[in-house]
Amino acid sequence: MNTSTRTGRIAAAVASLSAAVAALAATTTAATASGSPAFLSPEELPPHSSSAWYAGEVAGGVPDPLPFCYGQALPGATSRYREFWTEYDTGATQVTVVERDEASARSLAALLSDAIRRCAERTEQEDPEATAEFRSYGRLRVEEGARVYGVHTAHSWGAVDVHLFSVGRDDRTVTVVHWGQMGTFRDAPVADFRRTTVTAVNKLH
Repeated sequence: MNTSTRTGRIAAAVASLSAAVAALAATTTAATASGSPAFLSPEELPPHSSSAWYAGEVAGGVPDPLPFCYGQALPGATSRYREFWTEYDTGATQVTVVERDEASARSLAALLSDAIRRCAERTEQEDPEATAEFRSYGRLRVEEGARVYGVHTAHSWGAVDVHLFSVGRDDRTVTVVHWGQMGTFRDAPVADFRRTTVTAVNKLH
């Protein structure tokens, strides 16, 4: 092979590689420009007295197993989620769904809220060994609004758990934040969780 032919092939390869890099950059820019909702960071969750928070990557679909109380109401095809944990028994999950329009998002938020409100009753119906209690912690004035709820469960064999949930919406995007650990309502960091919820909804822009 003469020098001119080899040089021509190298130039062609470089041009091809440059085109591929440019295409990848364009795709990345387009994805960024699409405005995918941001998720909570570990430090934005209610502080744990004995551990830092850790987080997994944002993933498509819904968590497996489905989240307690509201998992069955999630649209798997359009959901994205992030899971959080501590070195102890406290964990959290955020699920975000971008709907096709604001009306659909409003309907989804209502469906998720209803699933959480009915969770205690449903838990007792499905498990004769369990007792459960629901509490509403009211509405938060952030974007199109958010609501905060609590569910406490106790089983005859001694397991006692408390969960906090929030459902918030910004335009056509809905997010659900779930915090849980062993304990009772007295152990639930409601004020901190309300602040976490405000942060989560503000990050949906």
